[in-house]
Amino acid sequence: MHAKIAILGAGHVGSHVGRALAAGSVCDEIVLIDKLPEKASAQAMDIADALSFPPYDTRVYTGDYADCADADITVVAIGKARAPGQTRLDLLGDSVRMAHELAGQLRAGGVGGLLISITNPCDIISGCLRALLGLDRLRAFGTGTLLDTARLIRVLSEQTGVARHDVGACVLGEHGDSSMIPFSALRIGGRAAPDVPGFDPGQALERTHGIGMDIIEGKDSTEFGIGQATAWLCQAILTDAGAVLPLSVGLEGEYGLGGINCGVPCVVGRRGIERIVELPLTETEHQALLASAAVLEKHTRLANQILAGL
Repeated sequence: MHAKIAILGAGHVGSHVGRALAAGSVCDEIVLIDKLPEKASAQAMDIADALSFPPYDTRVYTGDYADCADADITVVAIGKARAPGQTRLDLLGDSVRMAHELAGQLRAGGVGGLLISITNPCDIISGCLRALLGLDRLRAFGTGTLLDTARLIRVLSEQTGVARHDVGACVLGEHGDSSMIPFSALRIGGRAAPDVPGFDPGQALERTHGIGMDIIEGKDSTEFGIGQATAWLCQAILTDAGAVLPLSVGLEGEYGLGGINCGVPCVVGRRGIERIVELPLTETEHQALLASAAVLEKHTRLANQILAGL
């Protein structure tokens, strides 16, 4: 099946999403769109150069917002990178204003397929875009805690020596410092996490929260991890895989929450999010998720106040 993915924003994150999509032969067309057309054009040429050895048939080119109308997936990767010491929530004001401007540009041609937002703070901005564009919650969502989960899996593998593909884990809540880990649901090499030598829950949570800032302090931006995670998500969608991935979706009663976008496990397929999975959390875990949701609720209100003034 022919597939086209549009990427809005050709900076560090957007370009690495494109590179990962191209390297994995995830789709037939990748179109890069940026308010600086020359930057998008250069990134498209650079990615296209990488496809000669070995040869791929993926077409990589520069386009405009009209390309989102017939794209199977539109990936939103606009916005500023975090500076050392900044949380994702510190980016709220600038990102909300950018999302408002972007939505105005997208309304003319529309978004024909799914919309996946990466822009930080991911949960808040994915919710804003969904509301501004009037899209269904299962069709417009954020990468949420997918990258957090990738980091957790790496940490657990390093702790225990078990291969990453044998680690079953996820992170829930905010894509940020309030996220939580449902340790009761972890499986490492088919065993409950506490039964595996080397497992350290406190260190796992600390490292999951801290890795992103460590990368930013070392090289100013994160890019490879989120690029690969987004490409994996797109592949799961386009192949109708039915994979269970933690994404930022608008909740309507799931986990006792509503009115916010929050990272929870979702079954994904060609139509987007097919189903939201409600894990049987312990009381302690549920309280940790509610605490993270409270952070999201507070900043969602702030985002709505900013939008009301635009």
